[in-house]
Amino acid sequence: MSKDKQNHYTLTISCPDTTGIVAKVASFLADQDAFIHESAHFGDPISKRFFMRSVFSAGSFTPGQETFTQKFSKIAERFQMVWGLHDANRKPRLLIMVSKFDHCLNDLLYRYRTGDLPVEIPAVVSNHPDLAPLAEWHNVPFHHMPTSPETKREQEAAVLRMVDDLDIDLVVLARYMQILTPAMSDRLRGRCINIHHSFLPGFKGARPYHQAHTQGVKLIGATAHYVSADLDEGPIIDQAVERVDHTYKPEDLVRVGRDIENVVLARAVRYHVEHRVLLNGNKTVILR
Repeated sequence: MSKDKQNHYTLTISCPDTTGIVAKVASFLADQDAFIHESAHFGDPISKRFFMRSVFSAGSFTPGQETFTQKFSKIAERFQMVWGLHDANRKPRLLIMVSKFDHCLNDLLYRYRTGDLPVEIPAVVSNHPDLAPLAEWHNVPFHHMPTSPETKREQEAAVLRMVDDLDIDLVVLARYMQILTPAMSDRLRGRCINIHHSFLPGFKGARPYHQAHTQGVKLIGATAHYVSADLDEGPIIDQAVERVDHTYKPEDLVRVGRDIENVVLARAVRYHVEHRVLLNGNKTVILR
């Protein structure tokens, strides 16, 4: 572990809830000459699990990462922790998948190009060629990988090889209008985010804004969630809504919905890459 005090690390923890976890972690970091910049935690009274996220910088006497890990592993074993230590100097690597709708892709690439989203994006994958110019304008490699019912498994296998070859941390479905197979969903569990153009759990599947119009809703929204084998039922990361009324036509709902989708997806991606999202069964804990 670097001795540069400007180097930050994020420690994430999930474990059965019990007394003394916060004190033990804080005292351990202090003993390792680590300076804590942020710390947030939550004990869920329903699941009886505890969640913690601490951001710290290494001091002059902080041990190397291997020694740090060995020392903390003793605490982790005692409290039955699922934990991770993340170097803030390493930018998470994203692979974005998209079909023909360009608004979420454009928003993410803009945030990436301007430095607002601290990630690397080594590839955009699409089952259509339409958005190649947009990716190329942002200097991001574009891969046209068409799919059909007959070739779906082969296409997904090629995508997963790309995930491995490019050392991808997170796959983002930015209006990728294909349903992933259960095998691919399981392979990417906890590291694949989808933006659903509806306020889940209502109006699942296709044409949700048209469903909403038919029902005369007064609020429309968008939902970012982790992908699971069950369609649109993965753990929810972020949601937002906008008020509408009887004067809105379906195309008006689509227009309003695009803006909500951009914000919700970008926020969910940021939460993930900043290691603020911890899984709690089929739910998430967001440690802001």
